Amino acid sequence: MAAGRVLGVDPGTGKAGYALLEPDGSVLAQGIEPVGGLVARLSALAAQYRPACLAVGRGTNAAAVVRGLEALGLPVHLVDEYETTRFARALYFAENPPAGWRRLIPLGLQVPPRAIDDYAAVLIARRYLDEEGRAPAPS
Repeated sequence: MAAGRVLGVDPGTGKAGYALLEPDGSVLAQGIEPVGGLVARLSALAAQYRPACLAVGRGTNAAAVVRGLEALGLPVHLVDEYETTRFARALYFAENPPAGWRRLIPLGLQVPPRAIDDYAAVLIARRYLDEEGRAPAPS
């Protein structure tokens, strides 16, 4: 079990979400980056925060993204990302509740106004931490 911060990645074909988490599951940084700029962005985060490892979702384009991320020199752990998109949507709305007239529409009928790949990366990193027994399961 690796101690320390975890850098979660939700790989995609054109863009990827990333999230840097403390061992307790709290988020230090998160964002979405085009796949072409992902290594540079994560390299800057890794230099600043010194994560212990990468937790990468095992889904779309994972193999290609992992090949690029190996340049960071961090251990890479592939994590099952089953239903992370659905849970990411719920996490987004928990942190950004609709306002005005939108609060009257059930959340199940709403779509977030932006991509939520970064929230999926948060959940991937939390899932890794949970598997390692270091953080509570995501809510």
